[in-house]
Amino acid sequence: MMQQYLRLKSEYPEILLFYRMGDFYELFYEDAKQAAQLLDITLTARGNSAGEPIPMAGVPYHAVEQYLARLLKAGESVAICEQVGDPAKSKGPVERKITRLLTPGTLTDDYLLEDRRDNLLIALHKQQEAFGLAAIDLSSGRFTVQQIDSFSSLQNEIERLQPAEILHDEDWRLEWVRGRVTTARPAWHFDLETATRLLLKQFAVHDLSGFGCENLPLALAAAGALLNYVQETQRTALPHLNSLTVEQSDDGIILDAASRRNLELEHSLSGEHKNTLVSILDKTSTSMGSRLLRRWLNKPLRDRHVLRLRHQALGTLLENYHYEAILSTLRSVGDIERIASRIALGTARPRDLSTLRDSLAVLPQLHAAITELDDVQLTHLQQQLDTHYGLHELLRRAIIENPPVVIRDGGVIAQGYDADLDELRNLSENADQYLLDLELREKQRTGIDKLKVAYNRVHGYYVEIPQSQLHRIPADYIRRQTLKGVERFILPELKKFEDKVLSARERSLGREKALYELLLQQLADYLIPLRQTAQALAELDVLANFAERANTLNYYCPKLVEGAGIEIIGGRHPVVERTLDTPFVPNDLYMDARRRMLMITGPNMGGKSTYMRQVALIVLMAHIGSYVPAESARLGHIDRIFTRIGAHDDLSTGRSTFMVEMTEAANILNNATAHSLVLMDEIGRGTSTFDGLSLAWAFADFLARERKAFTLFATHYFELTHLAEQINTIANVHIDAVEHGDKIVFLHAVKDGPANQSYGLQVAQLAGVPKTVIAQAKKKLRSLEKNSANTPQIGQSLPLQFSTAPEPTDELAVKIKAAVQALEPDELTPKQALEALYRLKAQLA
Repeated sequence: MMQQYLRLKSEYPEILLFYRMGDFYELFYEDAKQAAQLLDITLTARGNSAGEPIPMAGVPYHAVEQYLARLLKAGESVAICEQVGDPAKSKGPVERKITRLLTPGTLTDDYLLEDRRDNLLIALHKQQEAFGLAAIDLSSGRFTVQQIDSFSSLQNEIERLQPAEILHDEDWRLEWVRGRVTTARPAWHFDLETATRLLLKQFAVHDLSGFGCENLPLALAAAGALLNYVQETQRTALPHLNSLTVEQSDDGIILDAASRRNLELEHSLSGEHKNTLVSILDKTSTSMGSRLLRRWLNKPLRDRHVLRLRHQALGTLLENYHYEAILSTLRSVGDIERIASRIALGTARPRDLSTLRDSLAVLPQLHAAITELDDVQLTHLQQQLDTHYGLHELLRRAIIENPPVVIRDGGVIAQGYDADLDELRNLSENADQYLLDLELREKQRTGIDKLKVAYNRVHGYYVEIPQSQLHRIPADYIRRQTLKGVERFILPELKKFEDKVLSARERSLGREKALYELLLQQLADYLIPLRQTAQALAELDVLANFAERANTLNYYCPKLVEGAGIEIIGGRHPVVERTLDTPFVPNDLYMDARRRMLMITGPNMGGKSTYMRQVALIVLMAHIGSYVPAESARLGHIDRIFTRIGAHDDLSTGRSTFMVEMTEAANILNNATAHSLVLMDEIGRGTSTFDGLSLAWAFADFLARERKAFTLFATHYFELTHLAEQINTIANVHIDAVEHGDKIVFLHAVKDGPANQSYGLQVAQLAGVPKTVIAQAKKKLRSLEKNSANTPQIGQSLPLQFSTAPEPTDELAVKIKAAVQALEPDELTPKQALEALYRLKAQLA
């Protein structure tokens, strides 16, 4: 047996092997030690190898699901080895083989997946500075590819997709990918010719031009490697992978990793799921709808035609509260998308089929609810909602009302579906009555009142007689077993019945399993229309959910206008307003081609970051098709959203808080356009006052003059407010606050003009800083203010001078000018830019 185990284990030495032995899955050697630690199960030993006991650990087969879920959540992969031979016919070990591989990115079973999140497997292929990316969600059948032209864009896509597992060429090490499962594959798996042949065979086409990807060689190479891996792990046909979708980066508004984190779309900055945008927006009725909403949220659209159709659909659903009936009906719909995929893979369970049957039963209701609505988008969705009458009728006839979880012990196929099965079941079900009749007859014939007819799995049917009554047994009783106080016998009639009944039970179970497999094959013919229905149901769910959110939370329809600009009246932060005990103070914003940057000043805790984030979230919500938390919103074209908010370090790569800040700022400066929305909060805080002020000034100046991006620039450097005097596209605004004695009251209202102070000491006092420290700080502040006249400032007529160093000589000026002209900013990394700045500063010292 151990020879057999080691032979199977050699096929997948790097992953855990669950080796079926009777009622348990066993693990041996290092697998046993690792599983015992991860699963907190007992580590034992059995037999010997090289004079040492063989480590062993196991889990019962009927409870294996919970153990697999824990291992896969920990990032482990598992090979399932089943007994495929007949123990009764095996002279040596029962024949076994690996029937399935479970990896974090190839899961389809409901007990292994999160209902409301996609489970993506992606493959990456690199050629110089270009990349191919392919992604599969095996649980739904979505298969996408894209070609990416920069490393930073690749990182942004990985952050957007949040894959469960990443495949890559074994020659390309992914040290930069942290916190995700990565799987190295041989380089030849990414061969373009091999990949193309594999894809053509899978889709049963002569060429890939119909998918629009024939000119994307890197993406196709990644797709081929991905398909190869999925086929290897599933070991079955994959009929639900029947198309390929090409994704283009310019289809959506681009958000980098920092922006996703800072805007708290799905995870708060503390890593929690509550108090995030999705926690406010997602009240969908189905898990399909919830997953679709998250996909929309992570890729806001730029296609205004699609967005306007969604906004119009919300308006229709809000009339007379039509969304209520739709959401109520959808609560009876199961996860058709994932059930269809399990049907395709042959792993659908009985309750999957009963859920599908019950879900299809409500489709006519949905049809009726939409029929009366005059809307282009809703009518289109209705057309995709096939009622599937024939499929529903098939499932209604085939599956009992409440089937067991698995087919293993039968009791799944409904009475009347198959005449042969019904006949075999009658034989089994009538057995109990026959045994009662036989027992009564034998008691009367023998006069033994305590005679009992019974059954066990070891000896089959028998007649049990107390030893004190043995003298009464008839001659046709044949002794089978002697126990304490009783004897067990068999009768010719009982033996004949036993053969008939046991054979009927076995044949009944075999017949039922065969019928179930045949049913799954029949259902496979419905995969394409089922997937279309699932997609339509998901979109209908999201739209009805948006309508409910708009009505409940007082959201209004945004207007998507041509040209450049953002105008928001009475804007609110969708998350913050739901967490406050006091009313949220709404604020306005106006930006156009002549007013592109707002320099925001005001106290800490006054609401600068909230104001900035709410603008970005309103823009984002409008571009997924939702109404927005504002009295009105007019939005011009937006291509990217950048945020540089908050302070954190990145210890895993050795980057300080300031280095992270500069890296994120450099990304914005290099990639922002005139159609980008940029949020920059307190830039330059991580270094000395003059260095930080210099950088903040230069960043703001560059964004305003060169990039011309729509920018919200929050700062405590009051010197920056002078920029509005030099650049006519910059306007000063401030967050209002008033002092009352030594205390401060935050008004959270945005007003025109710069703030007159930062209220730092008052905020420190609110935070509980000791009074003696506050008093000392006030004394120092008065001293600094007294001497402030001698401190160089940035003004309209003053250059950037922040040190007491003498004016540079003509020779030094020429030298520095030459050094600056030799720099190529677009080719510098953030670190190289900082080093160049330090070198220039050193020359001035």
